[in-house]
Amino acid sequence: GYITLITPVKKRKKQRQMKCKDRRSGLILTIPLCTEQTSMEELSSTLDYLLSIPSEKCKARGFTVIVDGRKSQWNVVKTVVLMLQNVIPAEVSLVCVVKPDEFWDKKVTHFCFWKEKDRLGFEVILVSANKLTRYIEPCQLTDEFGGSLQYDHMDWVNKRLVFEKFTKESTSLLDELAVINENEKASQPDKASRPSDSNALPSFDPETVLQTGHELLSELQQRRFNGSEGGGGGGGTAWSPMDDELLAQPQVMKLLDSLREQYTKYQEVCRQRSKRSQLEEIQTKVMQVVNWLEGPGTEQLRTQWGIGDSIRASQALLLKHEEIESQHSEWFAVYVELNQQMAALLSAGDDEDLLELKALQQQLSDVCYRQASQLEFRQNVLQSAHDFHGTAQDLSQQLDGLLGMLCADVAPADGAAIQQTLKHLEEKLKSVEGALQSLREKGQVLLEQISNQSSWFYGKDMQIENKENIDHIHSIMEDMQLRKQRCEDMVDVRRLKMLQMVQLFKCEEDASQAVEWLGELLDALLKTHIRLGDDSQEAKVLLEKHRKFVDVAQSTYDYGRQLLQATVVLCQSLRCTTRSSGDTLPRLNRVWKQFTVTADERQHRLDMASTFHTAADRVLKEGSEPGELLDVEVFEEVETVGKALLDRLTIPVIFPDGSEQFFGSPGDMASSAENIRDRMKLVEDKRLQQEEAEQLQEEVALEAGPDES
Repeated sequence: GYITLITPVKKRKKQRQMKCKDRRSGLILTIPLCTEQTSMEELSSTLDYLLSIPSEKCKARGFTVIVDGRKSQWNVVKTVVLMLQNVIPAEVSLVCVVKPDEFWDKKVTHFCFWKEKDRLGFEVILVSANKLTRYIEPCQLTDEFGGSLQYDHMDWVNKRLVFEKFTKESTSLLDELAVINENEKASQPDKASRPSDSNALPSFDPETVLQTGHELLSELQQRRFNGSEGGGGGGGTAWSPMDDELLAQPQVMKLLDSLREQYTKYQEVCRQRSKRSQLEEIQTKVMQVVNWLEGPGTEQLRTQWGIGDSIRASQALLLKHEEIESQHSEWFAVYVELNQQMAALLSAGDDEDLLELKALQQQLSDVCYRQASQLEFRQNVLQSAHDFHGTAQDLSQQLDGLLGMLCADVAPADGAAIQQTLKHLEEKLKSVEGALQSLREKGQVLLEQISNQSSWFYGKDMQIENKENIDHIHSIMEDMQLRKQRCEDMVDVRRLKMLQMVQLFKCEEDASQAVEWLGELLDALLKTHIRLGDDSQEAKVLLEKHRKFVDVAQSTYDYGRQLLQATVVLCQSLRCTTRSSGDTLPRLNRVWKQFTVTADERQHRLDMASTFHTAADRVLKEGSEPGELLDVEVFEEVETVGKALLDRLTIPVIFPDGSEQFFGSPGDMASSAENIRDRMKLVEDKRLQQEEAEQLQEEVALEAGPDES
């Protein structure tokens, strides 16, 4: 079981008074007994502890003790009541023994307590749980006794443990902080002779103890607020804060105030300690940085002077320099950190520390900036050397590629390929010129840097090394210039040869084009030059057009012959024995022969058509006048030429190779033939009309003859 100590609530005047209120307003002590064996020694210790909590003023009002014996034996209850006489006889005013409903003999128990009343010194009553409110207000009783008091015993125990822990830790912490602060104050005038334990630390964390105290005080204040305000109005019950909690608040507040005061002083002590420690640490680190940069760091740079003789060598030197920079970077990082720390101390430091800090900061900055400048200068020289050797290597590769192109045999497929090759050569040569110019510029920059290199090598004689580097740079630039000049000369020769080849291909291409044009003229002659004219005038026009058409074909043939002759001359100039006119000349001659045969046939047909139309026009025009008679030979000429022309239209053109080709389509020939037949029919009709006229004249003459006779 557990023992509780409860303080009655003091009601305001406006609140309704509760019945069975303890008139003495004393503390209520509840002792629950269980069926198990109760240790009187533990019970006595618990009572002593609980009685030590209230103040003397509270204890002077007396205690009302509730002994809950409903689950215990009468002998145990009697022993507990008698023990109260030894533990708190003066403070006990009333002992209420809560009895079970069915056990114990009323007469015996009542008689025994009455018999011992004078010796006990306090009144003992035996009461049932439901009648306990006659002596104590219900609002001061927990629900197990029919009351309305909200009470959590475990919560009270936990809070009590927190309070005692805080009291113990804060008291100890206050003593330790006071000692630390006094020692620091005593050693402040003489900084050089500080005791070895000047950096002592307290056993408890002040922040944690303060947080615990604030949480405890907040809990106690919240309970007091609820206890005084929560039951206002009406007849409702309110939770009553314990007197020990009310008394604990001033004690906690006093401890917190003292602790805050000492902790503030301790924080200043810690700040001074940290400042001294930081200053000493900065001094040590500054000397470490300065000693390394002026010692091993400077020696590393003294051993570096070359620029390498190739891009691989310069790359290796760059990697070595990066290693040196990496080692320096670690110390530079320390410098940056130290500089920030010193700046912070200077902004918030004491006057006596400013001069020392400024001197350290200036010394460190001078050494670091000087070493960083040397590293940067060496880095620039190596980077320029790497760029120079890289450009030289790239230029050498370009010259090798250009030389390979110039030494290879030229066997282009056509003029376009030659033009593309020429363009590629020009681009290569232009790229080489640009790379050589870039090499000169980078070499000049590197020479200027090398000439200034000895100024930061700590007095070391660099003339021999610089001469070797300078001679190496000049040698590379001169060699590249000579190689580029040789390639330019070879490009000029190759350009001339390729231009001749372009001309050769152009002549061959134009000759083939002349053959195609001549073939197109032949095709047009056979397919479109079909008409023979509707009269003599149109026939003459067609004859004139045909002569011009033949002249165009003749010019095309002559142009093709000239181009083929030019190809022979170019092949001889280029010593290109494998190339010739090929089948272009035979094709040209073959097409030309076919064209001449066709043109002759066309000329012959147009001549026949002109003769035919001239004779027909004569018949049709001259024979149209009345009384005019034409000779029979004229009609016969029209008929003879027309038939011959019709026969000619049915005959194909026979080429020299034996092949045949008709003019136009069969429909075109039929149309031309039909036109000739129509004119022949008109002439025939004219002849018949003339014969009829002649016969009529003869008949008239015969009839007139007999009459005259």
